[in-house]
Amino acid sequence: MLTAAKDADVKRVIVTSTSEVYGSALQVPISEEHPKQPQSPYSASKIASDAIAMSFYHSFDLPVAVVRPFNTFGPRQSDRAIIPTIISQALTKRQIQLGNTTPTRDFTYVSDTVEGILRVGECDAAVGEEINLGSGREISIGELAEKIVATVGTDVTISSRREERVRPKRSEVVRLLSDNSKAKRLLGWEPRVSLEQGLRLTVDWIRSNLGLYDPDTYRI
Repeated sequence: MLTAAKDADVKRVIVTSTSEVYGSALQVPISEEHPKQPQSPYSASKIASDAIAMSFYHSFDLPVAVVRPFNTFGPRQSDRAIIPTIISQALTKRQIQLGNTTPTRDFTYVSDTVEGILRVGECDAAVGEEINLGSGREISIGELAEKIVATVGTDVTISSRREERVRPKRSEVVRLLSDNSKAKRLLGWEPRVSLEQGLRLTVDWIRSNLGLYDPDTYRI
């Protein structure tokens, strides 16, 4: 794709990265200078993708920008992700089954992530840069589950550390919290939708589309 973009003399290439490239935080908040840690094959593949993209910027002056969303969520997300997994269980079961509930994540509502990506496409100063898109707020999976249960409004219990849902120890990313100051400075971007607002919107959508989800199946 990068070669095709170079040959076609495109005006901008936006590569979508992931906060998973950072692995478990060595310091917080996590800036774009944080070391990359390939704690999973997925993370390793994204680290490689980002590096190849930036090599085309340096070698061929291809106008590349790397956008690095932290945990995006919202309507239509599949139940491979944690928030739809918890919501679909909370809507249909008496007990929510989870793995490790102590890791923290930085969740960003989908409309905010999309706005950030669009701004990168319009910002010349973003070329040659890697830019975090995160809320700058962290929450543990356990606290997240409690918020979702309160939002759904059902009487359910939370069962943690179900062995089949616990990731291998060295693979588990323990903490993610973004430093989004670069996005604010270059793009004038910051999240508009709070976690609580986003959860309400996501719960409403999944409640109306429960047939798309399978709360009985753990998807890796």
